[in-house]
Amino acid sequence: MIGKGGFGRFSFSYPDGIIARVNRDLTEGSIRTLIWRFTLPLLGSMLFQQLYNIADSLVAGKFIGPDVLAAVGNSYEITLIFIAFAFGSNMGCSVVVSQYYGAGRRREMKCAITTTFIAALMLSLLLTAMGMIFSPWLLEAINTPPELMAMSSEYLDIYIYGVVFLFFYNIATGIFTAMGDSRTPFLFLACSSTANIGVDILFVTAFGMGVEGVAWATFLCQGVSSILALSALIIRLRRIGEAEEKAPLFSWRILRQITMIAIPSILQQSFVSVGNILVQSVVNSFGAAVMAGYAAAIKLNNMVITSLTTIGNGISSFTAQNMGAGRLERVKEGRKEGLILSWAFSIAATILFIAAGGFILLLFMNSGASEAIAEGRRFLFIVSPFYAVITVKLITDGVLRGAGDMKPFMASTFSDLILRVVLAFILSSFLGAVGIWLSWPIGWSVGTIISVLFYRSGHWKRSRIAA
Repeated sequence: MIGKGGFGRFSFSYPDGIIARVNRDLTEGSIRTLIWRFTLPLLGSMLFQQLYNIADSLVAGKFIGPDVLAAVGNSYEITLIFIAFAFGSNMGCSVVVSQYYGAGRRREMKCAITTTFIAALMLSLLLTAMGMIFSPWLLEAINTPPELMAMSSEYLDIYIYGVVFLFFYNIATGIFTAMGDSRTPFLFLACSSTANIGVDILFVTAFGMGVEGVAWATFLCQGVSSILALSALIIRLRRIGEAEEKAPLFSWRILRQITMIAIPSILQQSFVSVGNILVQSVVNSFGAAVMAGYAAAIKLNNMVITSLTTIGNGISSFTAQNMGAGRLERVKEGRKEGLILSWAFSIAATILFIAAGGFILLLFMNSGASEAIAEGRRFLFIVSPFYAVITVKLITDGVLRGAGDMKPFMASTFSDLILRVVLAFILSSFLGAVGIWLSWPIGWSVGTIISVLFYRSGHWKRSRIAA
């Protein structure tokens, strides 16, 4: 049975309604229903993504020991640099594809996809080479203790081998999201994150591979996920069919549009990564116990923040499609629904961490690591009550980014991060590790105020790519 569907004014055929069931037009229908149905799978995807990320720390701390947990957590701050570039490429492509999707410009949409993959291949290969050259210097720059240097370096080197997979997977899932399909990325992540835990445990316990086994498990699972996601995307695009004129593989004009979103996103995420590295250097000065407690607690914190960011990314796709279709009146309501969903999640996370943070940290460490557990609990107790505040910033940033208004987005993020890094150095000098933890709530509060002021200015309403 052949059904009919389309992008705006373009129509095409698809078998058995497959495309209609997975691709979602976010410019029509109940905003509340669309936001919840679209963002909940995204939220589930990111929870599995974070499970994927914390699996290495969980297995390292539980099955090997606190030193390996500290080494993996230490290397993780550097891997965030590569993740920043992959995420920025994801957002650049996703916003442009969403706006062309909403505008019904299928030819430009396909060209944006192939252009991104070509550019991402070149960039990921360059980053791989640079990572292999400079990773020892980066580990020294963050004051990695000598006893952890070999393990940190071993983990980081293997991780760098898979940077191409990291890029391709993030871009593929970003494109699915741009077309209104949040279910497919969820299914991929659910399978790959579960497999990663299993392979981690297998390599560490059965094969006795130590930190090397943890790293290779991530490499293998990420590689398989990348290949499967890319294959599914190719099949999806073939089912959609061609426009009247075949889309070119590469366009400098569209690449410029993508980089208008991608470069600020990369800079923002890279700046966050550099800031985290600076904070890590301060944490490292307090010894292995504080490092281990921070390594576990920051994983839990990042799970919440990245999940909230993912909801913000869903709001970006919603905003971009409606901006492309000229439906600005729906964007404000979409932001409100995004806030409601995010607050529900953030408040639940706060209650969980305050009430049971110590028990959750035991997933990463054994009960004998009492000093590390106490420090991790202290971090969660100070930071988690402010999740409701950072929620406002992340959802508002989603609107600004989806509209293509990147300068305010960068300004609020940089203000938050600069303040957090500076305060971490200053407050830790007389408050110890607690001074580092206090820098999070202060930076978040300032960044949130700046984002809201930019949103209320209304400048974002005039930023439209697919005009």
